[in-house]
Amino acid sequence: MAFPQHVKIVEVGPRDGLQNEKINVATAIKVELINRLADAGLSVVEATSFVSPKWVPQMADAADVMARITRKPGVSYPVLTPNLKGFEAALAAGAQEVAVFAAASESFSQRNINCSIATSLERFEPVMAAAKSTNVRVRGYVSCVLGCPYEGEIAPDAVAWVADKLLQMGCYEISLGDTIGAGTPLKAKRMIDAVAKTVPISQLAAHFHDTYGQALSNLYAVLEMGIATVDSSVAGLGGCPYAAGASGNVATEDVVYLLNGLGIAHGINLDKLIDTGVFISQVLGRLPSSKVALATLSKRTKAASVG
Repeated sequence: MAFPQHVKIVEVGPRDGLQNEKINVATAIKVELINRLADAGLSVVEATSFVSPKWVPQMADAADVMARITRKPGVSYPVLTPNLKGFEAALAAGAQEVAVFAAASESFSQRNINCSIATSLERFEPVMAAAKSTNVRVRGYVSCVLGCPYEGEIAPDAVAWVADKLLQMGCYEISLGDTIGAGTPLKAKRMIDAVAKTVPISQLAAHFHDTYGQALSNLYAVLEMGIATVDSSVAGLGGCPYAAGASGNVATEDVVYLLNGLGIAHGINLDKLIDTGVFISQVLGRLPSSKVALATLSKRTKAASVG
């Protein structure tokens, strides 16, 4: 197999990256973050989540965020909608694409949403029907594809089953998430092999966390298989809630640097992206988690001191 000529990066920082932050991020900051990401060349920026503020207080301003962002032509701003109530709120806020979540692990599904995988999929049926009637695209996420914090190893066939169900329900793309970041390249390849038997490679995305420092290696492995959509988070926003102090989402800056080295087109301005990561990291009171951003900032500092 060969590398794709172009990779679409789905930026998940404003939603997946910020949702577990303990400090409340102001709506204006979220809006600026989203606008800056679009200006840096990201064609997909996951903007927010229409979930109960009781469970995810950080996303309580979802409608305000959607009302205030500057929608750039050619850029999509998907939002997470776990149920019909969330979908209706997202639709009222002008969302044109939504996402639904399922898990490849029964234990994870039970502990997080108190129901089986099969039941969780049934709950999405009203969302899928409403989306179809309003011409709203739906993206499907599958979590725990390379390991579960409760079960450990997850069989590739279990991932393939859930992915196939989401495809049959009408999801146009399936994002495969290594939720605990425990995967390795060979495991990632075996998982993609299994899923690709029922879901075309062109409709699959890789969402790999970097908890064990394997995300870029895993991405390289699945890019070789033809995966052409990658989820990532600017500045590496979003820790892993199942491993104290561990990193979560792979940094968008690091993914772009990897793609540059492979000669794969992506349409993103790395310098603008790094500056955006610095902006949100300063708001959060820490340095970016991106190795590329840190190296670039160090180089800039040295150049300034020499100059």
